[in-house]
Amino acid sequence: MKKALITGITGQDGAYLAKFLCDKGYQVFGTYRRSSSLNFWRLDYLGILDKVKLLEVDQLDFFSISTAIEESNPDEIYNFAAQSFVGSSYTEPYHTFLVTGLGPLNVLEAIKQKNMNVKFYQASSSEMYGNYDSVKKNESTGFSPTSPYAVAKTSAHYTTKMYRETYDIFAVNGILFNHESPLRGLEFVTRKISNQVARISLGLDKKIELGNLDAKRDWGFAQEFVIGIWKMLQQKKPDDFVLATGQNHSVREFAETACDIAGISKNCVVSNKKYFRPSDVNELTGDSSKAKKILGWKPRITFPKLVKIMIEEDIKRWENFLKKEYFPWDVNFPTK
Repeated sequence: MKKALITGITGQDGAYLAKFLCDKGYQVFGTYRRSSSLNFWRLDYLGILDKVKLLEVDQLDFFSISTAIEESNPDEIYNFAAQSFVGSSYTEPYHTFLVTGLGPLNVLEAIKQKNMNVKFYQASSSEMYGNYDSVKKNESTGFSPTSPYAVAKTSAHYTTKMYRETYDIFAVNGILFNHESPLRGLEFVTRKISNQVARISLGLDKKIELGNLDAKRDWGFAQEFVIGIWKMLQQKKPDDFVLATGQNHSVREFAETACDIAGISKNCVVSNKKYFRPSDVNELTGDSSKAKKILGWKPRITFPKLVKIMIEEDIKRWENFLKKEYFPWDVNFPTK
């Protein structure tokens, strides 16, 4: 039986990957950070909370992550642990760089010291490209990070590449463009839209306040993306890959499509400057032709289908909430 260690298993990608690996017969270990309120709702939602072994780890503590690797003795490590919200990185740049930039260094160094045969995946980000002047970004496109989050991710990306080339560790970077789902956190614009549209459709709210409605992103379905992530570690040689749909849509399009699906007026969508970022990437679109050729990976869920999946799930959640029925999700999940 193969074993995998997933850092940041309680997040969207970590939870979906854990489900995928459990279904494949892996023994799955996952790290979480001790906080005032433990939040395992995604694992509960996917029905795998009792199927994974959870390890409390401080990824900034080398001894802590090293101990987790010794205890789990994994064949594969997937690193998702990060301060992953771009907006928060402007107010918490130091914390963002420590967790997102230096955390992966601890994991890679522990692999080098403990077991050089472990395969390592680093979650890079399309935000690293910034406003670099190219229509579609691929593995050869230069980086021009514009946020503390993107700078931290770029540092981790090059750290991973350095450990691969210098120490011959099987270490890969997955440069994922925006990938959404009903498991996205409410701080992300897509989930903010789906949650608010659901509430408005049920008479629980009246409007959605968003920031830059004209920002364009390449949005895919997260559950498909984790398959590509897994495929990266099944190759004979380590390499970096972009995962993307190859199409972009504006925040405005996402919100208006959501309103159409829910059958509510688009006039509920309002732009508020307080939600604008100090600096923003205008447009991001990815080219995943390399992943298609080498990994055999390509996305199948279309943009309208993605929005529909998210809207219908949030409507179902709020309907259950109104019926006072228990349902695992981030708005009302019990923390104790």
